[in-house]
Amino acid sequence: MLKKGYKQLLAEANAVVKTVPVEEAKALRGKDGVQFVDIRDPRELERDGMIEGALSAPRGMLEFWVDPESPYYKPALGDGQKTLILYCASAWRSALAAKTLTDMGMTNVSHLEGGFTAWKNAGGDVVKKEK
Repeated sequence: MLKKGYKQLLAEANAVVKTVPVEEAKALRGKDGVQFVDIRDPRELERDGMIEGALSAPRGMLEFWVDPESPYYKPALGDGQKTLILYCASAWRSALAAKTLTDMGMTNVSHLEGGFTAWKNAGGDVVKKEK
């Protein structure tokens, strides 16, 4: 028996991380100091595209890519210079990922309300992922 199910984990994450509404996110895209981060699986990006200007950081690598002590560190994600807006398909993975990064000590992390699906439905800019 699980001590916590996904619903409780999501509720806990959403209680502590900032959620950015799609219309606000659309206004922030391309602004200095803001970086969208697509945490979906690379196959999802190839199939569905991604937000223009977003960095791809698969969920399974995110903690390693933001930690300066990791051999996989990527300064574009972990240097704290930009506000990161994480997103996945429906805002479940991104909520959990934003909570994890917050738990790691990052203060510049939020996630996109409704995820990539909501972004596309609101007419947000989408580009095809290069293979």
